[in-house]
Order: sequence, then C-alpha cells, then structure tokens
Amino acid sequence: MTPETYFETPLQYLKGVGPRRAEEFTRAGLTTIDDLLHRFPLRYEDRSRLDSVASLEPGGTASVMGEVLQGGVRATRRRGFAIFELALADATGVVRAVFMNQPFLRDVLTPGARAVLFGPVEPRRGGGLQFTNPQFELLEADGGDPADDDDARIHTGRIVPVYERIGGVSPKMLRRIVHGALQQLPAAVADPLPADLRTEMDLPGMRDAICDVHFPPPDSPVESLNAFRAPAQVRMIFEEFFIFQFGLRLRRRSLDAEHKARVPKVDDRIRQSALRVLPFKLTEGQKQALQEIVADMCRPQPMNRLLQGDVGAGKTIVALLAALVAMENGLQVALMAPTEILAEQHHRNLSQVLSASRFKIVALSGGMAAAARRETLNALKTGAAQFVVGTHALVQNPVEFKALGLAIVDEQHRFGVWQRALLRHKGLCPDVLVMTATPIPRTLALTSYGDLDVSTIRELPPGRSPVRTVAKPEGRRAEVHRLIERELGAGRQAYIVYPLVEESEKLKLKAATEMAAHLEQEVFPDRRVALIHGRLKEEAKDEVMAAFARGEYDLLVSTTVIEVGVDVPNATVMVVEHAERFGLAQLHQLRGRVGRGSEQSHCVLLYDRAVSRAGRARLKAVTESTDGFVLAEKDLELRGPGDFFGTRQSGIPTLRVGDLLRDQSIMERARTEAEQWLESGPAAAALVDLVESTWAQRFKLVGVG
Repeated sequence: MTPETYFETPLQYLKGVGPRRAEEFTRAGLTTIDDLLHRFPLRYEDRSRLDSVASLEPGGTASVMGEVLQGGVRATRRRGFAIFELALADATGVVRAVFMNQPFLRDVLTPGARAVLFGPVEPRRGGGLQFTNPQFELLEADGGDPADDDDARIHTGRIVPVYERIGGVSPKMLRRIVHGALQQLPAAVADPLPADLRTEMDLPGMRDAICDVHFPPPDSPVESLNAFRAPAQVRMIFEEFFIFQFGLRLRRRSLDAEHKARVPKVDDRIRQSALRVLPFKLTEGQKQALQEIVADMCRPQPMNRLLQGDVGAGKTIVALLAALVAMENGLQVALMAPTEILAEQHHRNLSQVLSASRFKIVALSGGMAAAARRETLNALKTGAAQFVVGTHALVQNPVEFKALGLAIVDEQHRFGVWQRALLRHKGLCPDVLVMTATPIPRTLALTSYGDLDVSTIRELPPGRSPVRTVAKPEGRRAEVHRLIERELGAGRQAYIVYPLVEESEKLKLKAATEMAAHLEQEVFPDRRVALIHGRLKEEAKDEVMAAFARGEYDLLVSTTVIEVGVDVPNATVMVVEHAERFGLAQLHQLRGRVGRGSEQSHCVLLYDRAVSRAGRARLKAVTESTDGFVLAEKDLELRGPGDFFGTRQSGIPTLRVGDLLRDQSIMERARTEAEQWLESGPAAAALVDLVESTWAQRFKLVGVG
C-alpha cells in the first residue's frame, strides 16, 4: 500500500472502528485516516507525573488519578436539577468532585472504578477542596483489557493525548484507534513542505510530526503542547497555512494574468462629471479609498478590492463615484445587494444622485413582473441601461450584459463566494469591488479576503453624533419605554428587537409576536406599531420595512432581520431585548440602524440578570466603544473565527489544525514564505501542481475570489 492510498483509506476499515462508528466519525467530518490524523487532541496530560490529592491547591487546574470510593446524587431546590458527587482517593488522600445536573454519572463513575479527573480545583463549602464539573476518563473501560500492557501504556505512564468525544466514541477509544492508525503508518510519507523550507525553519518531517502530535516524546514540555507550540504542532499548523496562502497567491497570480477588454481612463471631463453628482464633500478616508479604487480600475488587470468601513462610513458614495468612472468609459455597472429591500434602497438613492446625469439606472429582482423583467434584460443586453441594481437574480441566466466593466457586491459575507464568481463571469473580466460594513480583523483579512486588496474608511461623515449606548437590566424596562415615548412624541421613530420569533420554554425568551401586541395595546396604545420577523415572506417583510421608512409606523418590533443597511434617518431609538443573546457584531450592526440623521440617537441593551460572563463581556464592549474596527477584533477574540460571519460560504477556509486567532503569527510567516516560494521558479513547480489539484477541496472553498 502506498502512503497516499493509506491516508485515503476509509475509517471503517481501521481496527476498532467498523461501519457503525464510521458513521459517527462521518457526522463529525472525518471519513479517512488522513482526516483522523489531522484532528489534534484537545489537550495533553502528563500521566507520568500526575498531581497527587495532597498537592492540590485552590484556584488551579489539576489532573489526579485514583479510585472512586463512593458517589451519589442529591437534589437541589431547583426543580429537575440534581448534583452528582463522588469521592476519589489516591495514595495521599481523598478529594471530592461535583457534576452539575449529570445524575446519569452514578452509573458510570461507580465505586471501585479507576479514573482520571481534570479540571478546576475550588474551595469546598465546609472545608476542603473539590473539582467542579471536571473532565474525566475511566482507565479500565471501553472494552480494553486492564491486563493488556500495550493498552495500558497508551493511556497511563506517559504524556497522553486527550481527544474530544465523537458521538459514542470516548476520548479513550479515540486514543486507541489513533494509536492503531499510527502503528500502520508507512515508513516513507510524501512531505508537501519543501525540504529547504523545513531546514530553514527547523521543522520536523511529515511522518515524525504526525506521530509526535498524537503521542509526544517523553521529554516534551506539556505547557508547550497545550499552547500548541511544540515543534510537531507548529510544523503541521504552518504546513496548513502555507498551502492555503500559496493557493491564494496562485489564485491572485491567475487573476493578474487576465486582462480587461477595455481599461478605463480618467480625465478632466470625468472628474467634472463626478463633482456634478457629488452631494457633499468627501472625508479624507473616502478620498483615499476612491484613489485606491480608481488606480486599480485604470490598470489592465481586473480589480479585486474590498472596501470596508464602519456602519454609516459612506462606502456607497465611494462605490458610486467608481461606477461613474466606469460608465463615463462606456462600461456597464452591476451592484448586487443581499436582500430585495436593500437593493430597492440602493436603487432609490442612486437614482436620485444620478438623476442629473445622462446614465440610465435600472433594477432587477426575483419578484419583478414578467414584462418589466424582459424590458430590463433587454436594456442590459443592448447597453441602453448603464447601471443595474439587484439581488442574486443578477447572477442567474438569462442576464446578459453588453459591456459589464464593474461589479459591486454589497455586504459580501451575505453572499456565497460562488455568487461573486458568477457575477464576475458575466463581464469581460470586470473590476470587482466588495463592500462590507462588518470590519474585517487582520487575521481574517489574511484568509477569507487574502486574495483581495483592502481599502478602509475609518471616520464617519461630519455632522453625525455617536449613538449613546447603555446596558440596563430588564427590571428597568419602564424607564426605557419612557425614553421611547419621549422620542416618538418629538415625531421620531424607534425599533425594539427581540431574538426569537415564537415562545421558547427552553430559552425563556419573549416572542416578538406576543410583545408587539402587548406594546401596541398596553404600552403605546396611541402609537402605530408594526411587526417584522424572519417567518414573514420576503415581499411582506419588505413592505412593512418600506412603510416604516416612509413614516407610516412609529415603532417597529423586529427580530434581527434589520441589522444590514436599511436607512431610516428619522429613527433615533434602538432597544435590544435579551441583548446578552446577541453576538457583538450583531449588536453593533443593530445600533447602526439609528444615528443616521442629525438628531441624537440612543441604543439601549436590556439584559437578563443571569447574564453569562461572555454575555457581560459583549455588553461591556458595545457600551464602551462605537468603533466597529475595535469591536470586530474583540468579537473575533470572544467568538473565534469559525463563527465570525456565521456562514461557511463567506470564504473562511475550513482548517483542520490551524486556529486563526491562536496562530496568527504562524499565518503571517506562512504568507511571507508562500509569496517567496511562488517566485522561486522551478523549485515551486511540484508545489504548484499539488496546490492546484487539492486546494479547493482541502479548504472547502470555491476557486474564484
């Protein structure tokens, strides 16, 4: 068997797996031996040097091994909530462990069982110490023979990998299965990292790294292993980032090899045309971004640029001026928005600004009447329309352009990368400008946007006051209602946002439907209250939102569907119920729905008194800063990269061993090395072949940026 075929072997053929467990592995995204061996342990324990019970101190984290003396379940005052408690003894003493609401453990951790406990050590009420909700592992279970020396050597007396449970496959079973896979590993394994690069960075070879990641040598510092900075771990993390960055560089190089059929030029006539439509003076940040975009447009290679700015930073006017440059050069422009209502808003606003120009702007959406749709499609095909605003309908057939020169994508993370790619293919290698109001932390800029140049607008346009943001407990809702009434009495409008659509006993969150009726009938009986939520059909949702924007309602009760882009300058109050349930970026986006006019605006975050530590950290961050860039970094820190956009199609790579937050410095180094190796000529040929054949599938990404 070759190394390649061994790595691609389905897991069900591995000793200890079989068809039933293979199904559980598949549900976790593991189908081959390669997948299994690229799944790092959660942490490592040095079971050759475990803590003794006598050495435990409060406030630390410890691992002890011993025998369960006794265990039992006790009830609490809370209905349905029980505590399982056990006593574990080693040669030096006895320690207690408590497990909250896990009564089933009395049938698992039974008297006489030998176990390892790992977790925080705390003072025990009444004296002594205890583990609270520790992780545990039974040492003589899961079908292993306690008299089997080989089996015992895997689990004790050494540095032991501790894996995350997969369905019914315990950490101990996983350790045994991984150990078995490594025993059959071919002696020679192809290494994707060039030998010169490994030597330069002092990295181990592929085979040694895989073995040492799972079963580290006896002299490995456990602190380094648990920080994922042991040489074998660094090598595997670097390899993943290096291959990813090399693929991005290749992708960028292929884009740069393309040439536009028509390269725009900028002269005094075009500058005067831009000045005529400009409704206000640009900020310095807007000027800088526009210069970068226009410079790209005047190159023969197609532009691939991200324009990021905080909520209300004025990205759209910059995109419009770029559109003018394209149209003055005889090219067409397409602006794609994520929702019908945002597309309509863009169409309305851009039509007003362009009303004095000679260019025709049209809209294209999925819900258009057939005759209007045919007319619009014909205008695009013949070139009678120069600017089209639409939704994903723009990338569907039979949309054809006469000369698409600029594609603008608004709120990029709401689209799949494939939609961006399809729009690109509608034109003659058009320039692509992506706009996002969710500032991208640098770590993610290196990955999900690694093939894009980035322009950033930091400051807000003059005349905008920061939104006053406060967090209040639910018990102070009455004073929040008084604030709303005061603002409505002054002729302004307000939002109240709820996190769920219908009642949920489990989460005990108020349903937006019930609360809208309560607010309309009892709290604001003299006000016009509307409800909008995710279960409404798109047309009904858009109509309510448009009516609110026209001032036909005073108060809009909503779920999170209003977080992106809808512009109602007269709205001055945003109240977020159960704010602790929302992500930091969501809270900042919701706050951005107010403060869009000249009046002072308010954002009130109502929270449950039983808010979690993470929820409290989010509320504190939002009340302390209105800077979306600061909050984006904090959000990444609190949530982690995989959840930052809330969608897999955002262009974030599926990483098996690297962590974008933890391993940022390794990613930076990988990017530098990838750029250098791509320029190394013949030495990079094998690497190019490898990356081109495996990159998209390996990182679960579509090819075009």
